[in-house]
Amino acid sequence: MKRRSRFALAMITMAYFSFLDVSRIYASESLPTVSFKTLQGQINLNQYKGEVIYLDFWASWCGPCRKSFPWMNEMQQRYNKDGLRIVAVNLDQDPQLARQFLAEYPANFTVAFDPEGITAQQFKVQGMPSSYLIDRTGKLHSSHLGFKEKDTTAVETEIKLLLKK
Repeated sequence: MKRRSRFALAMITMAYFSFLDVSRIYASESLPTVSFKTLQGQINLNQYKGEVIYLDFWASWCGPCRKSFPWMNEMQQRYNKDGLRIVAVNLDQDPQLARQFLAEYPANFTVAFDPEGITAQQFKVQGMPSSYLIDRTGKLHSSHLGFKEKDTTAVETEIKLLLKK
């Protein structure tokens, strides 16, 4: 079995057996110190302290990720001036798969790469996509497993509330 397939199976299995409300696990925890490679160079999440961060973990094989990218583009455009920073972390081991995805679903926000999944482990990612909302002080506010269009209004409300603080 290919490494990508094993990783996908592991992510699906973890999500299936997760009975916890992940949106409550991370509330008020401090942000792990992490840095990523991007197309523009290296970034560290701590450099965005003072901004609200929407941290999203995705992979090219993830169906819901195809729907989340247009929404994240919209959120970045709408709230960038207010201090929203979207960072989408790709977990594909083959960078070509990420490039193909991005050619079809362009990102108007920061795209980072974590092919070893080290940061995904730090954030206890349970499925694809997984997103984490981080307040201006660097504290994890909430997390969201999966992407459902019916939940976007609630997530946008969370973003707006954090931007006002």
